[in-house]
Amino acid sequence: MRLYVCYGTFDLRREGGHPCRNAHEALLAAGHRPEVVRTYGCVANAAFKGRREVKRLTGNHEVPTLVLDDGTVIDGSAQIIAWAR
Repeated sequence: MRLYVCYGTFDLRREGGHPCRNAHEALLAAGHRPEVVRTYGCVANAAFKGRREVKRLTGNHEVPTLVLDDGTVIDGSAQIIAWAR
């Protein structure tokens, strides 16, 4: 499984945390060890290969996006967290 994130899974000191980290932490807590793919750039920046791949998979440039081994795509931190639970 691959988890597409922005720059990483770092901790933000703000309410709600960072969506990419939240998704990653939920997957780890559920016993999954996803390959983390850093897409870099801001949401709509198609100049980065990773963002173009996310756009191809989901129709948008937003991360986090999870791709399961069977090719199923789960888009967005809330959906990834729900799937992991």
